[in-house]
Amino acid sequence: MIKNAIPLKIAGIGYSVPDTIVTNNDLTKLYETSDEWIYTRTGIKERRVVSGNQDAVDLGFEAAKKALDKSGIKPEDIDMIIAASSAPPRLYPTIGCLVQAKLGITTHIPAFDITAACTGLIYALSIARGFIASGMYKNILLVATDNNSRLLDWKDRSISILFGDAAGAMVVTASDDGVDDLIALDICSDGSIGDMIEYPLSGQNCPLVAPCKERESKITMNGKEVYKFAARTVPQFVSEMVEKAGMKPGDIDYLVPHQANLRIIQAIQERLGYTDEQVVVNIEKYGNTSAASIPLALAESVEHGKLKLGTTAILCGFGAGMTYGGAIVRLRKGIC
Repeated sequence: MIKNAIPLKIAGIGYSVPDTIVTNNDLTKLYETSDEWIYTRTGIKERRVVSGNQDAVDLGFEAAKKALDKSGIKPEDIDMIIAASSAPPRLYPTIGCLVQAKLGITTHIPAFDITAACTGLIYALSIARGFIASGMYKNILLVATDNNSRLLDWKDRSISILFGDAAGAMVVTASDDGVDDLIALDICSDGSIGDMIEYPLSGQNCPLVAPCKERESKITMNGKEVYKFAARTVPQFVSEMVEKAGMKPGDIDYLVPHQANLRIIQAIQERLGYTDEQVVVNIEKYGNTSAASIPLALAESVEHGKLKLGTTAILCGFGAGMTYGGAIVRLRKGIC
């Protein structure tokens, strides 16, 4: 911890999803499947997908505007933008820089992207905490956004049924009342099992050297191993984080997990002992939205009154890498 660290305040949250809905019944036009087959295995009924030229930058911009509006902080007062994406629509310019431009921020602030897959928001929050705690920056915009539908093999039923497109955003700032909204935060990874989920980039070597093995650019995943990893690792990680924070399970009001698969969420919930009312679940409507998953679940549940403010919640995620992480946060009134 930084000596005399400045506490962090979560000032505003927001989310954005595409208008286009693809239901399980719609997918029967692409391959042999059914609503029942998909739902019983995933908990998903429908997902949102980008259409035309819309992409993760557009979604991130809309989510950022909503978060800024709730925070009361003007775009020109943002000191830094950190964007998290599993696979951005382009490697450069970054989503962070493009969102900066779309927000009309003309000051030359740092704006950059990170890739920590579905744990991206937690990783970005960790980075922001360090910058705010040190006093280097005061107001930081976090944007977690993905357009997974562009990365899928839509002939592969095992993968394409799972994913959707969305964005979530969070504005964090130096706390003005001395109260830290980040009670605890930890991020981890296990690169030795990184091949569980992959999205390789295609490319060829210079023609003057030996050729490389070419690979298709599409998402692949070992679903069974991902399930075992998440069901084993996340509950233990969350329990240890609560204990290290000097808290008890009863001190936590809500659990906001990454929306990967309903079976995984239920396995984590059962091992941790939370009630249905305490666990935020929206995978039925949106599918797995990767980096956007946690902030989307948080912001939408607050907006619809399923998660009450003035409470304490655990945000936790896991994803390609394999990465995982969590944060125990205070949710003040007025953030959404």
